[in-house]
Parts: sequence; structure tokens; C-alpha cells
Amino acid sequence: MLASNTLRAALLLLIAEFLLASMGAIIKVLALELPNEMIVFFRNLFGLIAILPLIITMGKKLFITNRFHLHLLRATVGVSAMYCFFYSIGHIAFAEAMLVKLSAPLFIPIIAYIWLKERISIWSKAAIMIGFIGVAIILDPDASEFTLIALIGLGGAGLASLAKVTIRKMGTTEPSARIVFYFALLSSIISSVPLIWAWVTPSWFELGMLCLMGTIGTIGQLMMTKAYTLAVPGRVAPFTYASLVYASIYGWVFWDEQLRWATLAGSLLIFIAGLLTLKKPKKSTTSGDE
Repeated sequence: MLASNTLRAALLLLIAEFLLASMGAIIKVLALELPNEMIVFFRNLFGLIAILPLIITMGKKLFITNRFHLHLLRATVGVSAMYCFFYSIGHIAFAEAMLVKLSAPLFIPIIAYIWLKERISIWSKAAIMIGFIGVAIILDPDASEFTLIALIGLGGAGLASLAKVTIRKMGTTEPSARIVFYFALLSSIISSVPLIWAWVTPSWFELGMLCLMGTIGTIGQLMMTKAYTLAVPGRVAPFTYASLVYASIYGWVFWDEQLRWATLAGSLLIFIAGLLTLKKPKKSTTSGDE
């Protein structure tokens, strides 16, 4: 049964990463004509629409919270991460943008150590060092334009990690349904503000693409969530790197993108770092180890 659940989780994660990579490809297309602010808003709007059944089912108890400030923090940094990530997708090679996003787990132990006082295991320290060496190789100081945009994507990865640590901070008192609800609601409200000055009326094709982006992105997130409830995250987390394969194929087929050797070398180091973060600490270590 355990093996069966792990297999199902792995398959769900592979499909989820394909959907999220497909969402990214649509974002890259939309970025040619629409401002980043609109793309981020529609992504959040569909996330809110997706949880309407949850709101109807749970009613007013979904709204009751003593930690609204943390919900607001999570939504603010989460939306900021979207702005950074979506911008990087539109302006650098697709696979490289996805790869920079995959560096997000490297920030989590650092943020958790500073904010939550969680100690960092020796494996996490090694992973952080190796991972950031990989990131430095990918940033390629000789390619100034790529470096600047990639740094924006890297900033988005850091913000996404802060959002995840915020979830950990309030997860002791807030049920997951309330966390999902407040993020969908607040992120939609926050991302709607820039539309005051950034709105561009989309064509019917662009509107259809926005709807498709939001739909498959939401389905992908739901499938990913389901995968992590079926199996121990450490056993299936490496499958998230399938997004790099999908992105490479999309980039090659639609934009004739070729991966640089620096990107391949950096991606290998980040992948190794990701595997190291899955190393379980010994029982004598504290529960705060990554």
C-alpha cells in the first residue's frame, strides 16, 4: 500500500510539474503582449475561483483567525515572488528561468534559522553551499543582461521561500483550508491594485490564454498538494526537477532555445543540493533540522 501511494504520488507530481511548466510556457507567450501585472492577477483570480466550493462548504469559520498579519505577510511575499518569477520567464530562456526557481529550497533553512530559530543540519549546510555555487555558475557574470534578470528570478525564489516559512510559522494554529483561503483572497486583492495603471484590454485569444493559464496552474497546484499528502515529501520531491526537462523541451520546440554549458553544470549542482536536503538527520538531532 505504501509503495502504491508513493507511485501514485510520483505520477501526480510528474503531471503537476508538466501542467506548471505548461503554465509557464503560456506566461512566456502572454508576456509578449500583456504586462506582468495582468498575468499575475489572472493567475491569482483563478486560484480564488478554484476554492469557491471550499468557502461555500466551510462558511464563516473559514474567516476566523488571530493571525491575519501572517496571512497578509504570506500573501504579500507570495505575490511579489510571482511578479519576479513571471518577469524572468518572459525575459530569459525558459528552462533557465525554471531552474532559478528551483533554487527556492536553498533559502528555506536560512530563513527558518533566522526567524524560527531552527538549527541547520550538516546536510542542509552542504546543500546550501553546493546549491548556491550552482546558482552562481548559472548567473554567469560575463552575461550582464542575463545576470540582472536571473537575479530578479532568484529574488523571487527567496520570497517564495519566505512565504513557505510563514506557512510553517502559522501552521501550528491555522488549518490548511484557512491558509489556502486567505492566500487566494489576499493575493487576488493585492495583485488587482496595479491594474489601476497597468490594465490592457486583452484580445479574445489573450483572454483565452489567461483562462487556460489560470486553470492548468490551479489544477497543477492541487495535484501537487495531493501528491504530498499521499507520500512522504522526501521520497517524491526529486520529481519536481521534471519541470526543468519539460521547460527545456518547450524552450527548444517553440523558441529554439539551447541550454548553455554553464546552465547544465549549475543545474547538476542544484539537483545534488536538492537531494542532500532530503537526507534525514539522525534521531539525536532536533526536529528543526531540514
